[in-house]
Amino acid sequence: MAAGPFFLTASLAQGLMRDGFDFTRNALSQLSLGALGWLQVTVFQLTGLLVVGGALAMRQALRDVPGGTWAPRLLAIFGASFLVAGLFSADPGAGFPAGAPEDRVTSLSTHGTVHLLAGTVGYLALCAAFLALARHFAARRQRRWALALRLLPLGVLAGFAASATTVVAFTAGAGLGLLALSAVTIRLTLRERH
Repeated sequence: MAAGPFFLTASLAQGLMRDGFDFTRNALSQLSLGALGWLQVTVFQLTGLLVVGGALAMRQALRDVPGGTWAPRLLAIFGASFLVAGLFSADPGAGFPAGAPEDRVTSLSTHGTVHLLAGTVGYLALCAAFLALARHFAARRQRRWALALRLLPLGVLAGFAASATTVVAFTAGAGLGLLALSAVTIRLTLRERH
């Protein structure tokens, strides 16, 4: 439940405090660069651990129900993607950190490539997990949740597709995925308590 709000709050706070960071030009991943980059690396690692832990708990909660096999596996991949993305930094560019080229990143280093691939695989796994969870909610006749979970991947992927035009779209798509995961986890937790 806490992974999405934690990642977004910590990243937004750093973006507001770090000199030269511009939300309209820089990806949150770039906060892992520079002298204070270790803070964002830590945020990536803690977020990954929270998501993997949540996937393990979800595996227990959804045992032997529709979507209960694949949703936790896919969420574990999503969590692992944060762990990998934290180990491999994004590339500098768009003026961040100080001294970086003012242009957007046009060619990726090995670190930047691994970071981008980890994020891509992770968010595709999250989108697939939403579809698996939609099966769970549909089987329980919770049609609104099932529909929302079927539509969420479209919003996440639209944000990623629009990132070629603006980094804000990418941030919005990633944030939507993280917050939706928290909402679904809360919903599942409340259902288990009743």
